[in-house]
Amino acid sequence: MNDNGSLNNMLTQNWEDKVILVVEDIDTNKIFFDAALRKTKAKIVWAMDGQEAIDKFKENDIDLVLMDLQLPVLDGYTATREIKKIDPKVPIIAQTAHVMSGEREKCMEAGCDDYLAKPIRLQILMDTLSRFLNK
Repeated sequence: MNDNGSLNNMLTQNWEDKVILVVEDIDTNKIFFDAALRKTKAKIVWAMDGQEAIDKFKENDIDLVLMDLQLPVLDGYTATREIKKIDPKVPIIAQTAHVMSGEREKCMEAGCDDYLAKPIRLQILMDTLSRFLNK
């Protein structure tokens, strides 16, 4: 199968029974996630900072968290630790523009299950989400 067919298959995922918490404070990134996830029919819950992420996590039945790490109010590392205390089984995928050495390890130590470097490629995003949501 060519890459285009593979990408089309990924984009036609049906996650209408899934709820994804997207923690992101930058509008252009929110537009990307909204466009990328719209066709999957997943319910998207948005949070602008780490504290709001924790609150929204408590209020909703979340299947997966896409966690920006550089956030106002409360950073993504702290929010990840708090969410994992509430539900250690929920997958949390870190997303960050800071791809310095040691960043991935820092994410995993905080409790993240995977890591996406920005700018995030659509194919990598969908592949990663599929690994966690298609179980």
